Amino acid sequence: MIFSIDPEACVACLACVRVCPTEAVAVDGSQVQIVDEACISCGECLPACPHQAIHASGEIGRALTVAARGDGILILSPEATAHFYPATPEQVVNACYAAGFRTVHRGVIGDELVAAEYLSLWRDKGWGTLIRSTDPVVVETVRIDYPELVPYLAPVTIPAVAEARYLRAQQGQELRIVYAGVAAPRNTPELDAAVTFEDLERIFQLRGVSVLAQPDFFARVPEERRRHLSAAGGLPLTMLEEARHASRRFRTIRGLRHLPALAQAVAVDRLDLGFVDLLSFEGSLDHPLLGPRDQLYWRRALLASAEPPRSPEPVVDGRLVASSVGATFDIRPRRLASDPTAVAALLDAIGPGPNGRPWDCGACGFTTCARFASAAVLGRATLRQCPPYQERRAEEASREAAVDLLTGLATFRVLRDRLGHEVERSKRSAEGFAVMFIDLDRFKQLNDRFGHEAGNEVLKAVAAEIRSAVRASDLAARYGGDEFVVILTRTDLHGARRVAEALRAGIEGVGRRLGYDVGVVTVSIGLAEFDPNNPVEGDLLVTADRALYQAKSTGRNAVANEGAA
Repeated sequence: MIFSIDPEACVACLACVRVCPTEAVAVDGSQVQIVDEACISCGECLPACPHQAIHASGEIGRALTVAARGDGILILSPEATAHFYPATPEQVVNACYAAGFRTVHRGVIGDELVAAEYLSLWRDKGWGTLIRSTDPVVVETVRIDYPELVPYLAPVTIPAVAEARYLRAQQGQELRIVYAGVAAPRNTPELDAAVTFEDLERIFQLRGVSVLAQPDFFARVPEERRRHLSAAGGLPLTMLEEARHASRRFRTIRGLRHLPALAQAVAVDRLDLGFVDLLSFEGSLDHPLLGPRDQLYWRRALLASAEPPRSPEPVVDGRLVASSVGATFDIRPRRLASDPTAVAALLDAIGPGPNGRPWDCGACGFTTCARFASAAVLGRATLRQCPPYQERRAEEASREAAVDLLTGLATFRVLRDRLGHEVERSKRSAEGFAVMFIDLDRFKQLNDRFGHEAGNEVLKAVAAEIRSAVRASDLAARYGGDEFVVILTRTDLHGARRVAEALRAGIEGVGRRLGYDVGVVTVSIGLAEFDPNNPVEGDLLVTADRALYQAKSTGRNAVANEGAA
């Protein structure tokens, strides 16, 4: 099965990222894609997506070709009864015939073959730990993330593959076989095509077949009522019955979340666990492809009531069994190795949590910051997914917007906001305040003579002088270029002049301290006052700016004001 994401329906909510056990979902800005080579077809993303943007599909084109030829075999998983309800199992099977398949099997042969093999392994006392391998999701996860468990997988294929091998041995290798169900592995050479039940519905539509219009009995395949003495999923009832008497250790494990503990126990602690009945879900009826999880027990009850009765009579020819059930498993590389240097750089960008350790909050969809950074290096995630990183960037952006990066003084935006607040405060408290507008004299000549780097050093030195000349309650801001503004709270024009003259004299020494000619660095300062008892129309900064030009017109390196406002 191939899982894909509809870009029109996806909103990049990252719900699929959070549930994917193999990190097979790649995020690039607002685009979300499923990385095919990392996907294990578990389907966990399907119910997790709140926008139904994820779809699963099989090899519907190839299956349709087999049906149209009229000479192929369909292996139909019994879970179809739950998917096609209210149609009966008999109607579904008859619809498959009507769609063009020559013969329809319901997995009886494959289940019996696999069940017999597991029973043989169960009774062989030479085995140590043996992990059930009929669940493709479990097998693929082990091959990808837990290669240390590969040697412990039972050398048994899934029932669909076993049945396909058996049928070809019986009827010829040129036989075309299609599987419809939820547990088919991907890229399986034994099957010409594997489709989902939704794909099968689509085939019915394209072939003009109505399921509910079919006869409600096995019109063409009465042998389908023959069932074997085994449990759903390929485990024989005899084996399960023996397990009850503890003739051999038998452990039932459900869910991929148990794999880390299993790997620790088997590969590290070297424990002999006996037979491990491991499935990714509660069973095939619990697969997300079949619908909501809360309908599991309804589906079980439906199959128990609608499926034909079981029969202890075997349906396979023992002479064809030997080559049908074997399987070998190798390690499957999931992804390229991440560059450790690049991963470390990303972790540095994210930064540690308040306790000095990695955040590992899981908000990005990954279990640890290290796994997220590794995925990001491979292009399967972006820093936009990391809330701690985004929060820090927002704080930095806020600080950058409030503080001039060169001088460390407030920015023009902060100045404007503060000036408005100060006017309102002054009106309420009846206390005035003053503004100083400061401009470096002949700053362009200084840049031309000594270079822009020298000019930057002068700006920083002047900013330091301004900070040292004002109080904590005042505000010093860079207006732009070589211009500065200071708001002096609770200060009248007379007091502002004293501060301005002291500042002007202090800046005269900046040139000498920096190694430039005496007198190169000077400033002109314009003053304006806001009197709450006699407010005037107009911008206070404009008034201070006019006073500044008065100071420059007197020869520079001076302080001036237009008068009290």
